[in-house]
Amino acid sequence: MKVCAAQLRPISGDIAGNVEKHLELVALAADAGAKLVFFPELSLTGYEPRAAAELAIGPDDHRLDVFQAVSDARGVIIGVGLPWRIPTGVRIGMAFFQPARPRLMYAKQLLHSDELPFFVCGDRQVVLEAGGLTFAPAICYESLQPDHAVRAASAGANVYLASVAKSAAGVTKGYSHYPVVAARHAMTVLMANCLGPCDDFVAAGRSAVWNSRGDRFAELDDRTEGIVTFDTDTQEAHAVPLSLDRTPVSPPIP
Repeated sequence: MKVCAAQLRPISGDIAGNVEKHLELVALAADAGAKLVFFPELSLTGYEPRAAAELAIGPDDHRLDVFQAVSDARGVIIGVGLPWRIPTGVRIGMAFFQPARPRLMYAKQLLHSDELPFFVCGDRQVVLEAGGLTFAPAICYESLQPDHAVRAASAGANVYLASVAKSAAGVTKGYSHYPVVAARHAMTVLMANCLGPCDDFVAAGRSAVWNSRGDRFAELDDRTEGIVTFDTDTQEAHAVPLSLDRTPVSPPIP
């Protein structure tokens, strides 16, 4: 099964514009044969904690319907990051759209201290089953906490999806931590990072994949939108930049 981490430069607060960016990268991933593609932390709004309450949306928001339509049409699982409104506050969420199945929501369980004034914690780990594999999402700070990977492995995960918004220093930490996680738990690890201004830092890209022995197989640079693909059967990996002259693909009408 070919899986994919997407790297994009989100437009701060522009959900409609970011949906279009997501669809371009989903089309690139699907054209490359990917059956699962996921995006960085809070990818639909950009990582902007102070604006999260204003930007937060519910899991049934009609603006998300296009992802289900594309998932159904292309046969690909799509994971997008969003500030998820619940009755008690806002969570840092990921919505997964699966072909002909209900959408699945995951919320970041371990928040950094800087996020506590703006978000509430998720309360459970979720996993996805596809292609004979079990996928566990992990969102940024928690993906660097060893206990989170232990719980994911205990849930049967063999692919760890690290959806992050990291500066250059954070990427350096990830590049040290993720190969250890991969080797210790025999899990493939994919990291999807964003680019550009985020809150009070600049995201540094370099999305990458590590196989279950901890070997890094492919990575994007710190400037280019694109995807990193990994074939779990052949162990082939590729970094594919998003071409600026790529013909836009019109999504199905939900």
